[in-house]
Amino acid sequence: MAARLSDVEPIHWATSLVLALVVWVIYTADRLLDVQKPGGAQTPRHLFHHKHATLLWQLVAGASVLAGILVFFLPKPVWQFGLALGGVCVAYVLAVFRLPSNHPALLLKEPLIALLFSAGVWGSVWAQRPAISGVEWAEGLMFVGIAFQNLLLFAVFEKAERPGSDTYSLVTAWGSSACDKLLRWLTFIIIATAFGICLMADNESVGGGLRFAQRSALMLGIMSIVLYAIQRYPTYYLKYERYRWIGDAVFWLPVLVL
Repeated sequence: MAARLSDVEPIHWATSLVLALVVWVIYTADRLLDVQKPGGAQTPRHLFHHKHATLLWQLVAGASVLAGILVFFLPKPVWQFGLALGGVCVAYVLAVFRLPSNHPALLLKEPLIALLFSAGVWGSVWAQRPAISGVEWAEGLMFVGIAFQNLLLFAVFEKAERPGSDTYSLVTAWGSSACDKLLRWLTFIIIATAFGICLMADNESVGGGLRFAQRSALMLGIMSIVLYAIQRYPTYYLKYERYRWIGDAVFWLPVLVL
């Protein structure tokens, strides 16, 4: 969706594959480092990573080698951007591993992950553009908001699942009530931005065309609304971790506008 919005088509075949591999490597390495801390294996996901740590480290190494080979097939602007972003991600993972479990810097975890994830998705496209329009910036920031909404929502639900957990996060620092309000404001801002793009954008303001910019803006709004619906009915979505399956599935919704 980001590629079509920015009129970067066809996107180089290796770009999406490298992005997928690197996201998985970062996620898995973060979990594997978490479980090495005292009391780190608390959630089902952490227990899984603790149990299969040896195999997962081998897969991380293999995926890293494969991604490293594929880098040589990427367009120059993409690998240059990725090299800078990759350095930031490595520094983040190592910093989180070294910080004590209640360090104030850990409060930045959800917004920073949302920003880094979004930067990988949109930045790998924008690196191939001579200029970025205001509409593209707006939809990129909407995506950052959705990624943050997803992560903060998960943190709220994880707190409800394990009230006695001492995991340090925005939810434990601010409280579930304050985070609920923040999630509602995020939804409002994202939907308002979507309608603003539909009403004010024109053909000259976006590379991929006005109609597609409007459709993609509305789809981003729908993604936020789905997350808000999960927030509104916690009892239902807490069962069988439905919130996690559906909350992550929203990132497949943009396929519907392609």
